[in-house]
Amino acid sequence: MTSTPKPSPLPLTVVMITLNEAHNMEAVCENLRGFARDIVVLDSFSKDDTVGIALRHGARVYQRKFTNFGDQWNTAILKLPISTPWVMKLDPDERLTPELKDALREAVMANRCDGIEITRQLWFMGQPLPVRHWLIRLWRHGKCRFSDVIVNEHPIVDGSVERVRGILVHQDSPDLDHWYEKQNHYSTGEAVAASRKLGFAFNPRPFGNAMERRMWLKKNFRRLPFRFQLLFLYNLIALGAWRAGRVGFIWCRLRSDWMRQIEYKLFEIQVTGRLPVVRPSGSGQPDPRATQVPQSA
Repeated sequence: MTSTPKPSPLPLTVVMITLNEAHNMEAVCENLRGFARDIVVLDSFSKDDTVGIALRHGARVYQRKFTNFGDQWNTAILKLPISTPWVMKLDPDERLTPELKDALREAVMANRCDGIEITRQLWFMGQPLPVRHWLIRLWRHGKCRFSDVIVNEHPIVDGSVERVRGILVHQDSPDLDHWYEKQNHYSTGEAVAASRKLGFAFNPRPFGNAMERRMWLKKNFRRLPFRFQLLFLYNLIALGAWRAGRVGFIWCRLRSDWMRQIEYKLFEIQVTGRLPVVRPSGSGQPDPRATQVPQSA
């Protein structure tokens, strides 16, 4: 009996931006094994073993100080050396299902579009939620740029976009401690962007496409009465998070709390007249100017 030969890697470069993602890197690199010709990582000076794990899996790793998500992604896809005809954006906490890999292979080899849109499903507290979004994640090299925003960046493809079957699994955070830390940074970024009136990734329009409607709602959200309650009910009922039981209920509550954080932080900026101070997190190296106390003392 002859075995079916494994397909060769796609003419595709997977690009990731990272900061302290060692808890995800092993799994995401294993998930990409044999799928893409190249993996490129733009790291923001991680303290953990993010870089080491990526290098052990054959990724090409670059480092650059992080400014904001739009700028970092545009640097990654426009300024780093990419030689393949196709590029894919992937976050370290995302995994491609076998069905999605097959669908992407078909779409890339068919060569009939400039961008590819896929379905991403959220996992929370280790469980899948019935919450899915369509996102553009693949494009022809040179046909894409990212919206120039502080946080929640979006790819903008110059050309036709095709949807494919299959699921991209988004394993949001390993635990709530990590989730709170990450969302705290994201909400600060949103508040700073709002205070500076930096605009939106897409033109806000109530009757435009999905992204334009989303930007219109984002622009006008603070004007809505009972907005946090309405957002909670939308996530719970309209998106169907209730099917996940208490995990879904907690996720809906936290999403509403996240929007409340943005409003409170924006109010603080307006009241104090200053932006939040970026403070270092985590432990550093021993300072030779201080006397070190043994751990057993």
